[in-house]
Amino acid sequence: MKTKESWAQRTSKPRKAIWKVLIPGILLMLVISGYWALPAVRQAQAGSKGQFQAGGQAPAAEAVTPAQGRSQAQAEALPRVEKITLTAAGDILMHNTQIWSGYQADGTYAFDFFEPVKDLIGEGDYSSTDLEAVLGGPEGGYTGYPLFNSPDAVADTLKNAGFDLVFTANNHILDRGAKGALRTLQVLQGRGLDTTGSFKSQDKPLLIKEIRGVKVGYLAYTYATNGIPLPQNKPYLVNLLEKDKVLMDIKTMRPQVDILILALHWGVEYRPEPTEEQKAMAQEFLQAGADVILGSHPHVIEPMEIIKDRNKNKFVIYSLGNLIGDQHGIERNSGVILNLQFEKDFNKGTTDLCSVSYTPTYSHSYIDRGKQKFRVVAVEDAIAQVRAGEEPYLKAKDLPVLEQVLKQTRGTLGKEGDPKILSPNP
Repeated sequence: MKTKESWAQRTSKPRKAIWKVLIPGILLMLVISGYWALPAVRQAQAGSKGQFQAGGQAPAAEAVTPAQGRSQAQAEALPRVEKITLTAAGDILMHNTQIWSGYQADGTYAFDFFEPVKDLIGEGDYSSTDLEAVLGGPEGGYTGYPLFNSPDAVADTLKNAGFDLVFTANNHILDRGAKGALRTLQVLQGRGLDTTGSFKSQDKPLLIKEIRGVKVGYLAYTYATNGIPLPQNKPYLVNLLEKDKVLMDIKTMRPQVDILILALHWGVEYRPEPTEEQKAMAQEFLQAGADVILGSHPHVIEPMEIIKDRNKNKFVIYSLGNLIGDQHGIERNSGVILNLQFEKDFNKGTTDLCSVSYTPTYSHSYIDRGKQKFRVVAVEDAIAQVRAGEEPYLKAKDLPVLEQVLKQTRGTLGKEGDPKILSPNP
C-alpha cells in the first residue's frame, strides 16, 4: 500500500536534483578563480618584502603608524650631527734648484714633492696650501728667488697631491706682473683647483664650499706685494691685508657660512713668534666672526692657540712654516700638515671646533741617480723607517736632524694629546 507524499516531499525532489547540478559547478568556479588569483597574491606577498618583478610597478609604500615606529615629531627631534675635517699646509716655495730637479729629458717638467705625505694631504675633506710662486709661462724663463716663476707642472703636482684650494694672496703673486698673476689663476683653476686671495675681475666671488651640509668660507690676504704696485685699472687683483677691509669681508661672509677661515700672509720672516700687532689683529678678527686664522710667510713655524670667544673655541696658527722649499736651516725646512675637525648640530644650528691635530713635516733635499731632488716627509714616520732600515734616502746619520725638527715643532706647537692646545671642548 502506497502512502501519499506530502507537499514538501514532492517539491524537495526537483530541488535536490538542481543542487546536485549546481554545487559541483560552483565548486569548479571557485577552484578556477582561486587559481587565477594566486599570482596576484604571490606578487602582493613579494611586494610586502620590497621585491617586484622587472617590468612591473613597485608596490605602494606601506604606511607605518606611530604604534609601529617613531612618530614624525620624534623623527624630527632626533639629533643630526655631521663632522668634517679641514686640512691645511704651509708655504710652497719654488727655488731654482727645485725647478731644475723636475726637468725631464724631453724638455718638460715633472715633480713628485709630496708623494710621501700624499695620504696626509688628502686625509681631510678639504685641503689648502699657499703657493709662493707665479705660473707665468715659459716666456722670460723659469726662475726662483727673488722673482719666482715656475712651470705649469707645479699645478699638476698640487692637484695630484690631494690639495683642493691654493691661496694666491702673497708677496710674490706680482713677481711677473698682473699678466703673470692672472695666468697663475688660469692654470690653477684649469687643473680643477680652487683659488682665493687674487681675482680676475672686480666681482671677487666669495669662496664657499659645502661639505655634507656644512658651509665653509675662505678669505685670503697678504701684507704686501714686495713693492710692486697693483695695476691702477685692476685694484681688485690682490687682497691686501687692510684691517677695515678684512672686517667688512668677514661681516659679508659670516651669515652665509658655518665656518669662516682667514688665510693671512703676514708677520716677520724667520721670527719664531708673532708680533704684538698680529696678536691684537687676530683677536679682533676672531671676535668679528672668523673661526680660524691660518698664518703664512715667516717660513718658520710659529705658535698656535685656542682663543675663547663668547664660550666658543676659535683657533689661530700664526705660521704653518714651509711645506717645501730649498732654504738653509732646520727651522726653514720645517712645517706641519694641520687637521681641524668641526662638528655641526643641525637641530641646534651650531658648528663647533672639536679637535686640532698636526703632523710635523720636513723638506728633504737628496740625491737620486746623481740628480738633486726634493720631497716632503712626515718626521715621525721617517724616523721610524730609518730605524727599521726601510727609508731609501735618509740614513742613521740623518736621525739627529729629524729628531731636532720633531723637538722644535712640538716645543712650538705643543705635544700631541695636550688638551689645552689640541683637544678643545666642543
